[in-house]
Order: sequence, then C-alpha cells, then structure tokens
Amino acid sequence: MTRVSRTFTVTAAPAPALRYLADFSNAETWDPGTVRCTRLDEGPVRVGSQWHNETKIAGVGTQLTYTLEEWTADRVVLVGHNDTATSTETIVARPDPRGAELTYTNEVEMRGMAKLASPAIKLVFEKIGADLERQLTEALDVLPGDGD
Repeated sequence: MTRVSRTFTVTAAPAPALRYLADFSNAETWDPGTVRCTRLDEGPVRVGSQWHNETKIAGVGTQLTYTLEEWTADRVVLVGHNDTATSTETIVARPDPRGAELTYTNEVEMRGMAKLASPAIKLVFEKIGADLERQLTEALDVLPGDGD
C-alpha cells in the first residue's frame, strides 16, 4: 500500500473547509492529478454521494468512482475505486488560531499486476503531495476564516 500524508495550516475554519472538501467535484481545483470530477447523484452532498473522477498522473490516465464514506465535524473520508486500485483520501481538520490545521492522507492499494508498480507510485505521489498541499491551501484560503 502506498501512503502519503501532509499536515498544513489554512486560513479557512474547519467547518467550511470540510464542507468544501466533502463535495469532491471541487477536486478539479485542488487535486493536481484530477482532470475532471463529475457528481453521479443529485441533492445535497451527503455520506453516500458519488463522483466519477478522471485522473492523469505522470502521463497515465485512470478513472475511479469515489464515494463520500464519512463526513463528521472534524473529518472527511472519500474512497475511490476501479478494477486495479482503491484510493482512500482522509482529511482531518482541527481548529487553529490561523483557521484550521489539516492533515490530508491518501492511501492507495493496488491490485493484480498493478501491485508491481507500487514502489514507483510512491515516488510520484510524494511529488504530487507537495503540489496538492499548495493547491489545496490556495483553494481553502478563500473560504471563510471562522464560523460555519
């Protein structure tokens, strides 16, 4: 399993930050690998909402179906899957005097022959982690700094 984690501070308060992140269609703005992310269901975003995500990383494209598995006052968990991989993205938000301290963790489990690529994927994801931290900070820093 490949695991990448980053902890950083944003000026958005935890509630608006997690509300923004729970709507995974926003990944087009903050996730450097996401090319397109389209909601598959309708109504308010809620646990069980799903998205079709098209990703291109290191020149390789893939598509995953993501489901919002958990959304609490301090945590969002999105799980994407296809035939070769499962990607679990967990974002924890804690109050911070500047806004929120976020811990973003992505765990990718490859299946079948794709498992052979796991060491290379780890290197690529580490590089993407730095880009993700920058883009996510930029996206969240325009949200409200306090309150819900």
